[in-house]
Amino acid sequence: MGVKRVGELLIEQGLITQEQLSEALDLQKVFPDQPVGQLLCKLGFIKESDLSFVLDNKNKRPKLADILLAAGVLDQQKLTHAREVAKQGNITLERALLKLRYVEDEALSKAIAGQYDMPFVQVKVPDLDLGLSRYISAVYAQKQRIAPISKIGNTLTLAMVQPLKAHDLRELEDSIRLKIISAIATETSISESLKRLYNIDSFSTASASDEVNLDIVPDSIVDLLSKSSNGDEPDIEEETKKVTEKDSVIVKLVNKIIYDAYMKKASDIHIEPYPGKKDVVVRTRVDGHCSVYQKIPYKYKFALPSRIKIMADLDIAERRKPQDGKIEFKKFGPLDIELRVATMPTVGGLEDVVMRLLASGDPIGFSDLGLTERNLRVFKESLNSPHGLVLVVGPTGSGKTTTLHSGLALINQASRKIWTAEDPVEITQAGLRQVQVNPRIGFTFAAALRSFLRLDPDVIMVGEMRDEETASTAVEASLTGHLVFSTLHTNSSTETITRLLEMGLDPYSFSDSLLCVLAQRLARRLCADCRESYFPSDEEFNELIDEYGRDEFAGTGLGIADVTLFRGVGCDRCGHTGYRGRLGIYEVLECTPALKALIKRRSDSDHIKSQAALDGMRTLKQDGILKVLHGLTDILEVRRVCIK
Repeated sequence: MGVKRVGELLIEQGLITQEQLSEALDLQKVFPDQPVGQLLCKLGFIKESDLSFVLDNKNKRPKLADILLAAGVLDQQKLTHAREVAKQGNITLERALLKLRYVEDEALSKAIAGQYDMPFVQVKVPDLDLGLSRYISAVYAQKQRIAPISKIGNTLTLAMVQPLKAHDLRELEDSIRLKIISAIATETSISESLKRLYNIDSFSTASASDEVNLDIVPDSIVDLLSKSSNGDEPDIEEETKKVTEKDSVIVKLVNKIIYDAYMKKASDIHIEPYPGKKDVVVRTRVDGHCSVYQKIPYKYKFALPSRIKIMADLDIAERRKPQDGKIEFKKFGPLDIELRVATMPTVGGLEDVVMRLLASGDPIGFSDLGLTERNLRVFKESLNSPHGLVLVVGPTGSGKTTTLHSGLALINQASRKIWTAEDPVEITQAGLRQVQVNPRIGFTFAAALRSFLRLDPDVIMVGEMRDEETASTAVEASLTGHLVFSTLHTNSSTETITRLLEMGLDPYSFSDSLLCVLAQRLARRLCADCRESYFPSDEEFNELIDEYGRDEFAGTGLGIADVTLFRGVGCDRCGHTGYRGRLGIYEVLECTPALKALIKRRSDSDHIKSQAALDGMRTLKQDGILKVLHGLTDILEVRRVCIK
């Protein structure tokens, strides 16, 4: 069944006749830009309120985004970004578009007017009659973001940011005993009108998230820095005293740095002050790549760390030793994120600060990890095993915790009791009993693991095997009927086995408990908006084959004619880097009977690697090259993260 047009709906509702619709359609040939509904109103066949009711109830209004796109005011790339900002900041799309400066205030208001078939007005604020304020109360005007701008006879014209609902409009007409004509005006002009009519400075009834966003987003770093006067080299004590919760420039500056880092999906923020009159360098790490975000005048070199320490409840007077803490940013801004803060004294009585953004959220879907068919099968079989040891290994920041939580989400059922010990707890899941360890008070991973065994667990996750005690306890737990997950900082799956044996684990117990080892890296993904395809040269193709291994590559059945590679060009969406987002590169070692025999004999990593290859394991680099052939990344990224 096709979608009904507006005219058909109006006929169905008995609001117009077929003849009236035909007349409006004829008139539309003369005025092609005018909607049929608006022409029916101008011809006097239907009331605007009736048309509005039908359009709203039948979802027949054009979408604001479509209007802006059609008018050429906005492009799809900026619209997508604005929607992301609106979702992450919990604000409206209109607010996001304004804060990002993608759309001018007037252009947005005109689009809203077109969307609702309403006139757009330019309010002449200085000419407003102050007597108009008696018709609408200040509280109601504030709440609804409306302003009376003229009265002729018994008709009052109301300017508004967004159209009032028909029900509210009728109630207001009954209350003031006047007929109301609605018009759309810019938010700025409404704000100025309210200030003139009621002496109101702003919309105090705006939502908390909107207000905070207004405080953070509109000012660029340059705007914020320009608000502070220039001065000489500051004294430490004098500058520290200036930093309070109410120091607006410093507060906004730190909030802006954190907000921008979050919007760029950065994992870390580095504040780096230098002695003398050198600028403070602020760097952010995005997709594993560190780059300079902003240089801030030297006068802030004491204020910035002090403000961050205040937010993290650290001692701002202590600048001689490292400190660490946490910031719950929702207390200071619109984002519900946690930041782990670490300070470090540097030369000249200064302090570096590094903040890691811990964006709490749901785990990534298991099918979205990007595992190949064989790796997915082995990992899934291990997850569904009733007992045993599953290890995920790789350097810091390689996504080990994310992978483990995705696996846990797959088996997280009411019939299974799952305990996790983490440092810190970054990803939360309903159904898991999650514990944060605290080595300062002796509550280590090993201590947590021992305690878990007295709590009737089915599945245990230990954040990291940092010592022989934790590793031994984990092996014992896996042999006594528990499924145990953990991580380790090793370069490959085969090295993991030799590392644990060198730690002092019993090879017989370890081989019996081990199910699989998943090694991983994170490589930058090519930007989907600007990547371009190309056919590799013979030399480039042969290099790929040599790196993959000629014998193994022959098994893929691919030739140079079958291969199309991609490279990043650079655009606004990816910051002209050619990369946006990251993907996992994996190496999954399955603990087969043949491999168990090698572990019991304490074989070296080369023998273990050869047996794992016979069992079907692809190395990290081989998995990365397959992802290059699928156009997900490029060989430069694979070489960067896979050192062997």
